[in-house]
Amino acid sequence: METTYQKPSSQGYYGKFGGAYIPEMLHRNVEELQSRYLDIMSDAAFQKEFRALLKDYVGRPTPLFYAKRLSKQFNTNIWLKREDLCHTGAHKINNTVGQILLAERLGKKRIIAETGAGQHGVATATVCALKGVECIVYMGEKDIERQAPNVARMKMLGATVVPATSGSKTLKDATNEAIRDWINNPNDTHYIIGSVVGPHPYPDMVAKFQSVISEEMRWQLREHTGNELPTHVMACVGGGSNAAGAFYHFLDELSVQLIAVEAAGHGVNSGLSAATTQLGKPGILHGSKSLLMQTADGQVVEPHSISAGLDYPGIGPMHANLFESGRGIFLSATDEEALAAAFEVSKLEGIIPALETAHAFAVLHNYKFKEDDQVIICLSGRGDKDLATYMKAMKS
Repeated sequence: METTYQKPSSQGYYGKFGGAYIPEMLHRNVEELQSRYLDIMSDAAFQKEFRALLKDYVGRPTPLFYAKRLSKQFNTNIWLKREDLCHTGAHKINNTVGQILLAERLGKKRIIAETGAGQHGVATATVCALKGVECIVYMGEKDIERQAPNVARMKMLGATVVPATSGSKTLKDATNEAIRDWINNPNDTHYIIGSVVGPHPYPDMVAKFQSVISEEMRWQLREHTGNELPTHVMACVGGGSNAAGAFYHFLDELSVQLIAVEAAGHGVNSGLSAATTQLGKPGILHGSKSLLMQTADGQVVEPHSISAGLDYPGIGPMHANLFESGRGIFLSATDEEALAAAFEVSKLEGIIPALETAHAFAVLHNYKFKEDDQVIICLSGRGDKDLATYMKAMKS
């Protein structure tokens, strides 16, 4: 089977990254997914229901908006793919709608998920409410504190939110807890992973569900400009699901530059960062081989970012391959730069972005675009959930 930047090998490898490194207890679950996900997803009835929900429930297609004042400020053409306008306020719902339909067809009655910023947790709780399925969301204790509105939303939607109290009490630890739950409940439980991470087939499956973002970008840009290929596509990257969705239908279009923006935290070399490609080495985390922030003896380094959705010590294998091969350009933005960018975009375009997304906007200051470039930024989420952080910044 031919592998491309888009398609992993039959074993789930993008170049040398990916695969399924899992304990024996999970073999059955993962093998069931591996053997059935492509057939289920390509089934006409599945596609019909998935597309109908994306349209009538999620609110797709999301607009591709020409950001006139931002374009003027940076002397180029900037388009915003408005994933912040999806139901629940971020791109995460594209994937959870797909996975709940998959779980239904696998006969699973209980759903578990991990969440960092809470957006994936909310999106999972939302589709579980839609389908009347039990939902348990694992979330780091620290993230529960800094993302209180999303915790309230999950509970209101009927989900049980379980705090992860080990390690840094953030996304990595929540993922560990979710995996532990799945090992203990293999028969009736489907684990909805929220990013392009985890054992094969998750990175490919999540990327496919999110690929609707770039599928729409192409025809929308053609409608606006007569050409469906932009010169650049930019997105923030934690695990990398919004970037995977935004890049997907451009991965094998080599004229399109793909720019991924990681969280530099207090600075790439400050010891408080989440810039995985700058700091990471190949390693295995949460079931796949990828780039990973780790010590010399292989212990995972605690990541830091002001944004709860980006402080992950790894990166999806698709992105690790884009970095390693040079197909993607990987940049980073600090906490301070992201905050400044969030306020700038709010004042220039009347759109308050999520802190995660603000990292992508921050690099506009450091990257030189030409006047006739067509730059699409994936505006992955809205900033309501980050108002506490923004309010704190306004006071200081």
